[in-house]
Amino acid sequence: MRVFAALVPPVAAREDLADFLAPRWEAGRADGLRWTDPEQWHVTLAFAADVDDWRLEEAEERLAAAAARSEPLVGAVAGGGAFPDPVGAKVVWAGLVLDGGGAAVLGRLAVGARTALATAGAEVDGARFRPHLTLARRNRPGRVDDWLRLLDGYRGPVGAYEHLTLVASHLGEGPRGRPRHEVLAELPLGGSPPGAVGQPATP
Repeated sequence: MRVFAALVPPVAAREDLADFLAPRWEAGRADGLRWTDPEQWHVTLAFAADVDDWRLEEAEERLAAAAARSEPLVGAVAGGGAFPDPVGAKVVWAGLVLDGGGAAVLGRLAVGARTALATAGAEVDGARFRPHLTLARRNRPGRVDDWLRLLDGYRGPVGAYEHLTLVASHLGEGPRGRPRHEVLAELPLGGSPPGAVGQPATP
């Protein structure tokens, strides 16, 4: 199973960003961008492309422990960037700005999530952690300067991030051949209240 551990922005944050971008969807498509589904926007902390089903229970337990050692975060979606760079971009993303020492807390949580999956026997992607929400992809690299200038002026509503979410990604099972996301568990950060388990990825 293809799984990832993530922070999912509050509904209000996703809706605000979607409202900001919606008038520009068509212009983006004409510019070669393939927009991701706002209901699937998330910040990936750890990713494993192929996890045996029988390892999932242990993975969830270890992720729950990592989440409990963390603390809830407060912040807003703001700004953006491109991978690998604005000139030859293949991905356009939005950033996450966290209050106080939230950036350091998030970095430790990402390490904990990767360690949890790896200790449970999953082969975890080792790319450097750069917190972001993927907004669009390009089939061919191209310049996205105008889109980054647009995102530079965006700051969404401040909200609480209280759970680490374990998600299964089913390739090709969503609309128009996109992945279908299935929430396997919502694991509270520190003293956050428990979340629902086994619900669709869109609240």
